[in-house]
Amino acid sequence: MHLPSGNTRPTMDDIYNERREFSHVALDLPVEVHQGGSVWHQRLIDLSLGGASTDQPDVWDAQYNEPFTLLIHTGAETPLELHAYLQNVDNQRLGFSVEHVDKDNIEPLRALLRSHMDNPDQLDEELKRLA
Repeated sequence: MHLPSGNTRPTMDDIYNERREFSHVALDLPVEVHQGGSVWHQRLIDLSLGGASTDQPDVWDAQYNEPFTLLIHTGAETPLELHAYLQNVDNQRLGFSVEHVDKDNIEPLRALLRSHMDNPDQLDEELKRLA
């Protein structure tokens, strides 16, 4: 990650801008956002290898510095599970950075993104950067 001169730690904006280097695809899918014993039923707005955006529920009492699990309902038998941290809240939209995708979910994530991208070859390049 490139840091502005003089900074030794990335800010939330630096992290968000770095995550935006991945191609985002617009998706309107149901997503459950889990944290501890809380569950919020939301709509996915967009998705990438590095992050996801959802709408913000009317009652949002999450712990911002604690991890979240996103369960994206794609129509498959098992939802796509992503582990993420909240990066920003803006205009009734929540932006999450994906911190971990386990081996059972990387292929469904790749297939979902590929099926909605104008240039699927770009996804292969982004996957190489992650490796």
